[in-house]
Amino acid sequence: MHPKRKAIYDRTGGRCYYCGSVLAERGWHADHVEAIRRNWWTNTCLNPENDTEANKVPACASCNRQKGPLTVEQFREKIAAFVNSLNLYHNQYIVAKRYGLVQETGAPVTFWFERQGNDTPPEGTKGG
Repeated sequence: MHPKRKAIYDRTGGRCYYCGSVLAERGWHADHVEAIRRNWWTNTCLNPENDTEANKVPACASCNRQKGPLTVEQFREKIAAFVNSLNLYHNQYIVAKRYGLVQETGAPVTFWFERQGNDTPPEGTKGG
């Protein structure tokens, strides 16, 4: 693993910064906590000031794709809305819930980094 990637990976002991999944040494993403936002037509970075090592955290592919350019708080809101979406649009979920196979808890979305006592994203980021 490249030393810069290894430093990002080691920041969480090889866990996804958001969900806490154990990350294999390959296949994980280096997420920008504060998005750099790319213009895919011109291949330019719209927020180059956010493209720093301090702004990068290890993330599983699933969390990084779901988060996209969102802030940490926007990502939290997006995840919290999943249950409502499942109830409105996914019959299999509704049936599973009806038969007691799924139980909604109403728990707030708490990220792995918060459960570790880190209430704020890495130094050098706004994170919100």
